[in-house]
This record gives sequence, structure tokens and C-alpha cells, in this order.
Amino acid sequence: MLRTSDNLWDWLSLEWFSYSTLRSFDWVYPLVLYALPVVPLLFLLKWLFTLNTRNKLDLAMFEGKVRWQWSSLLRHIPNLLFMLFMMLVLVALARPQRANEQVEQTAEGIDIVLVLDVSGSMELQDIKPNRLAAAREVALNFIGGRVQDRIGLVVFAGDAYSLSPLTTDYQLLREHINSIDFKMIPNDGTAIGSALAVAINRMRDSDAKSKVIILISDGENTAGSLDPELAAQLAYAYDIKLYTIGIGKDGQVPYEEEETGKTLFVETQMDETSLRRIAQIGEGNFYRAGSKDALQEIFRNINRLERTEVTEKRFRDTQDHYQVYLKWALLILLLWMLLKNTFITNVLED
Repeated sequence: MLRTSDNLWDWLSLEWFSYSTLRSFDWVYPLVLYALPVVPLLFLLKWLFTLNTRNKLDLAMFEGKVRWQWSSLLRHIPNLLFMLFMMLVLVALARPQRANEQVEQTAEGIDIVLVLDVSGSMELQDIKPNRLAAAREVALNFIGGRVQDRIGLVVFAGDAYSLSPLTTDYQLLREHINSIDFKMIPNDGTAIGSALAVAINRMRDSDAKSKVIILISDGENTAGSLDPELAAQLAYAYDIKLYTIGIGKDGQVPYEEEETGKTLFVETQMDETSLRRIAQIGEGNFYRAGSKDALQEIFRNINRLERTEVTEKRFRDTQDHYQVYLKWALLILLLWMLLKNTFITNVLED
């Protein structure tokens, strides 16, 4: 594709007639291009209609055969030039142009804190490859669908820590999520109340139009010094909406020991009542995810419920290039006029 510049003589480049350059144009009047094949057709019809009516001049010739001369083809050059002139005028009339469109997205974002359980029970493999890995993957997809929202990250087991503050640096968030692993918090357990308190502390001074906490856990509150329902009441007081997701299945769940590679089965039971109560107090919803697909669907639902309104502004910079083909047409017209006054022209036909 030809790149335009400010050089006065750039229009002389033959690259303007390359297939890639012509395809790169937006044509204002594309129907005009359908007239291009009509031009040579008109010249052909003119030649056929005048074939038997052309003026002839008898000349005295020497005896013998007259050999064909290649120079006789030169008399067709003016016609070809005029035909090319007309076709270039049609290309110019079709008005080729290039448009550089820029889209500027603006949004009044919301604040979201993801609260993720990293306790030992998240190693269970009822959701492949395990509960934590599935939650990480779905969280990454969720971040990819947000625009101008500040997102924070809290992880918890027996204790709760803020892994990332509220930020719109989604690449940094992805790095933090990918770094989440088991035993990153030495004290095992499930401190749901403490985790909610850390998340609330992150956004209590926020001025966002909407504030949301998404809690992902597979167990009941077994650690920490703050009751989860009290933490939910604090969230309500700060106008923070709570969504809780219970991940995993009840009953016999497979678990593979790292040392021996042997698969064991562990009996699990989720405290669904507590998670429902937390969501109810926080004026959000409770979801149960027994598979990765179900977890993805839950996040899609939350994504629809907490959608940020995005306003798009489009800036279109249009640059016309019909002048290039018009200049070529004028150049060829001048050349045609010059040739009309030379030996190449058939004076009998003119």
C-alpha cells in the first residue's frame, strides 16, 4: 500500500495503480467504476462502424509484395492514450479516499473487588484441574470484559491480604491473578469475615457510582475475628453490593496427593446458608458453581448486572486522492495532444 507524504511529485509513482493501493481506497461513488469497461468497448464499436467508411488514398507502389512494418502499430498509440485518459477521469470521478477513524471510549467506571479463597480445600479436583485454577481462569476472562472499571484483588485462607489495590491497570491485575497459588498464606482456614473487611476497607472511601464485592469460596467461615454477617452489614452501610459464589460440589470429591500421586476422595459440604445470607444482606446474589462452565456463566451474569455504560466518540479523518488520478489524466491528455501533431497520427482519419 502506498503511503502518502507531502512530496509534490509523489503522484508520479506507479504504485498508485497497484492492486493493493486501489483496494485500500474507500470509493465515494463506486458505481462510476462500472463504466471503466465501457470505454474500450466504445472505441471498439467506433472502429467497427468506421471500418468500411474510412478515407483511402491510392499510392503508386513498386512491384512486389509489401512487407508488414511494426511501425504501423504506432498509429494506435493516440487512441490508446485517449482511452486511458477517459478511464483515469472515471477513476477520479469515483473519488478514491482513505479514512483514518479513531474511537475514543469514555466510561464512568465502577469499583469491583474480587475476593478469592486460596485455602487448602481449593485444591480439590471436582472442577478440573482444581477449584483454584478454574477460579483464576474465569477471573482473568472477567477482567478482560471490563472497561474503565477499577478492580482490586483480595486473597484469603486463615488470614486475608490485599493482593492488589483498586486499579485500571488490567495487565498488572492479570500478573497478580496468575501469581495466586496454594500456601501463599501460611495460616490455613477460611476467614470469610476478615476477607470482606479487607475488601470493604479498600473501597470505603470510593466515590464510584457503584461498588461491588465478588466473593469466591468453597467453605464455611472457620477463621478470623470478624463474623461474615457483620462484615456484610458493614458493606451495606458503605453502599457496597455483595455477590457470593460457592464453588465446588458436595460429597466425595477427588484429591491427588503431590507426594505419592495417589488420588484420594474427601468428603466436603459447603455452608451454602451462610453465603446466601451474606449476599442477601449485601443486596446482591448468591450463586452455586459446580463446574467451570457454571462458574463462567455466573461471571457473565454478574457482568450483565454490573455493566458500565461506555460512550464512544468517533473521529474520522478523510483524505481524498482523486487529484492523483486527475493529474495523471491531464498528463496523458497533454501527451495525446502532442502526438496528434506528429507523424504517428493518421491524417486521413483526422
